[in-house]
Amino acid sequence: MLQVQLEVRPDPAEVGRARRWARSRLAGSGIEADEPLAETLILLVSELVTNAVVHTGCPAVLRLSLPGTAAETATVRLEVADTSDRAPVPRCVDGEATGGRGLALVDGLADRWGWSPEGAGKRIWCELDRCGQSRAAQTCRGGVSAYEGLAFEAV
Repeated sequence: MLQVQLEVRPDPAEVGRARRWARSRLAGSGIEADEPLAETLILLVSELVTNAVVHTGCPAVLRLSLPGTAAETATVRLEVADTSDRAPVPRCVDGEATGGRGLALVDGLADRWGWSPEGAGKRIWCELDRCGQSRAAQTCRGGVSAYEGLAFEAV
């Protein structure tokens, strides 16, 4: 298991840096960049780091726990810890809203997620289960891209 972390400043530009950093860490984990699991993981990084940066205005720490290169089945864990004591609150938004869907995406894409208080702040986490990954095999999620049907701006 490879565990890595990135300190994130309270700046919206950090979201793009966090995505690039997470992509660069996948290579050594045996997760190919074009796998649906990788796409889902990067989307979840984007959502959780955005929530930390935009809604708390505090620095945060992004942590990834990735399987080793030989692991065909494993759980990938993503955590974002910040120093805000405000609990994450899923919002109900109408079709015209341009934000407010981050935790709904996390809930829909992750196999498990949650949060817990940590010191003066909190830790939000999610996990993705990885099944055997031959070229012919699909992920546990049925092989559907996490980005399918979603539009977002690349940073």
